[in-house]
Amino acid sequence: MTDPAPTAAPAIPPGRPVLAMLASALAFSLMGVCVKQVGGRIPAAEVVLARAIVSVALSWWLLQRAGVDPWGQRRGLLILRGAIGTVALLCVYAALALLPLASATVLQYLYPTITALLAWLMLGERIGRRVLLAMLLGWSGVLLVAQPAGLLQGATALPPVAVLIAIGGALFTALAYVSVRSLGSSEHPLVIVFYFPLVALPMSLPLVALDPVLPTPLELLWLVGVGLFTQLGQVTLTRGLTALPAAQATAISYVQVAFAGLWGWLIFGEGLDGWTVAGAALVLAATLLSLRPRPAAATGR
Repeated sequence: MTDPAPTAAPAIPPGRPVLAMLASALAFSLMGVCVKQVGGRIPAAEVVLARAIVSVALSWWLLQRAGVDPWGQRRGLLILRGAIGTVALLCVYAALALLPLASATVLQYLYPTITALLAWLMLGERIGRRVLLAMLLGWSGVLLVAQPAGLLQGATALPPVAVLIAIGGALFTALAYVSVRSLGSSEHPLVIVFYFPLVALPMSLPLVALDPVLPTPLELLWLVGVGLFTQLGQVTLTRGLTALPAAQATAISYVQVAFAGLWGWLIFGEGLDGWTVAGAALVLAATLLSLRPRPAAATGR
């Protein structure tokens, strides 16, 4: 979707929002690679600040190039969306630092179910049976990729505060997704993307000032990569979310798990065991099911 107003939805080729969501999943998986390369030495707030700096610059350039007014129409909701997204990001990074990766991943991927529920409550989007089944398959795949045996063994020992932070990250992510769906009726996707880092900058700066860490030249490159892939992921995600029902869009986003497994194998030498393969197959099945054409007109099912 490249037209300034998402209200012209009928003119959008039906496959384009789907491709946008798949591109978003790929970009965010590569962003995760960059974050993993930085390791645990750089605080989460500093990573958020770095990606915000890069994204603000890129967003401004894209807005000027497209000739779009950067300030939008519903500025209050745009600022709120940026604040919600920033809190979600801080929670996700904090959970990854405090919890085992498997546990943090499973808890974070509560957000598609929460998104569908909130979209039903706040936007009136109906949840069709096919999307419900796709969500169930995708959630099952996430559990398998995240190694359920290890998760169950450590469930009783997980710090309650860390679990609440991870669930908070999923909740705020879902709220951000629903707010993007609402903003899509009046705002250009680039404007929605621009407000996210614009709000994240002043929100993360005080936290960085409390615990500053000077990155090495190599770490600086990875942080730039975080910003670049975040920008690509946010642009394509916003275009997909403003053209698809929230439940269907988030069901498609499950494919990010398969991408993450692939990069873990290729880059970090993480083995692809039976759990991972089975989980990836379920994620793929969920994606294909959510993409299956509906016999009726494309509405929020």
